[in-house]
Amino acid sequence: MKKWLFLLLFLPIFLFAQKKKATLSPSPTPEIYFPSAQNWEKRDPASLGLNPAKIKAAIQYAQEQESSTTRDLELAHYQSFGREPFGEAVGPLKARGPSTGLIIYKGYIVAEWGEPNRVDMTFSVTKSMVSSTVGLAVDRGMIKSVHDTVYPYMAPIWVMEPGKRFDRAEAMGQPQLLDLFDTPHNRKITWDQLLRQTSSWQGTLWGKPDWADRPAQDSKTWLNPVRATPGTVYEYNDCRVNVLALATLNIWRRPLPQVLKEYIMDPIGASNTWRWYGYDNSWVLMDGQVVQSVSGGGHWGGGMFIHAYDMARFGYLSLHKGKWKGQQLLSEDWYKMATTPTQAKTDYGFMNYFLNTDQKALPSAPATAFWHLGNGNNVIFVLPDQDFVVVARWLKGDGMDGLVKRVLEAKE
Repeated sequence: MKKWLFLLLFLPIFLFAQKKKATLSPSPTPEIYFPSAQNWEKRDPASLGLNPAKIKAAIQYAQEQESSTTRDLELAHYQSFGREPFGEAVGPLKARGPSTGLIIYKGYIVAEWGEPNRVDMTFSVTKSMVSSTVGLAVDRGMIKSVHDTVYPYMAPIWVMEPGKRFDRAEAMGQPQLLDLFDTPHNRKITWDQLLRQTSSWQGTLWGKPDWADRPAQDSKTWLNPVRATPGTVYEYNDCRVNVLALATLNIWRRPLPQVLKEYIMDPIGASNTWRWYGYDNSWVLMDGQVVQSVSGGGHWGGGMFIHAYDMARFGYLSLHKGKWKGQQLLSEDWYKMATTPTQAKTDYGFMNYFLNTDQKALPSAPATAFWHLGNGNNVIFVLPDQDFVVVARWLKGDGMDGLVKRVLEAKE
């Protein structure tokens, strides 16, 4: 009898306590949406709390800010980079499409314009693909530390030159193999410095001297430039980016497009239409096979040819710091390094992570924003705090902040 009396008295109290506990328990975190390889779900902006009119205004702005440069990218090359010393294109070029883009919010496509399925050059966004293959090697211990000097990792490289003969007397005493880092200056260079474009690497690769890329105004300094100590001076230089690509090929001992496809692009559900090219003369012998060393952009042609949807997937991977559907494709430590600037360049991390550290480039965006940027302009904006990824193709440089501003206003 006492037992039943006890239960009758204390059962209501127990049930009330359990109900209160359940009420106070935090609600489960909503599952993050990741698109499948076959389908990327589209949502009406209003269904996610965005202002449709503002999104529409952002699209209109992007289209109005289309680059005025000719869509004939071969002609555009010879009107710009092609005028540099040794500026001839040695890789493929392709006429581009119209102003194109995507707005991704919380993983869903909320807007698109232009021809997002069109495969076009993406120029220096390719650099972020190069650095990703380095990150994959670091994560696997193939490169022990980005602060290691590169020289001890390198072997002599046999460059494939059709028609070259070694049985001529003129070849006597001439180097037959390429040593990328076998000089007193280049031996000091680290992986980190190559990734940050602070290496000041000296030499010629694929017929392009380092000094011929965006050469100094004073032509008298071209052949004898002052060499900065590696790590001290930032210099955007595509010749040195190609050095990093070739050095990384020597680490993987397989084509970098294969590495990127297996470990990044296939897992994030990218299409089978992207291509990554090098140059006519960037072929080397690797373990008995002829392999093309790819370029880090389209400065002399080549680089990544890709459509906007695949660019957006890469940006969404960046937003989630290398994680995709529970799988860590690139380590968070890598993204932390990639988005950390140096004193030499306070708004640049690894190539090609442009940072909003001082909010000068994108005053309308928070300091945490970063973007993968290529000529054209081709841009993948990543806004982690706002859960936005924005792809914009063929956008004027001075239109970048205006586009981000209008996208963010749709959330207010």
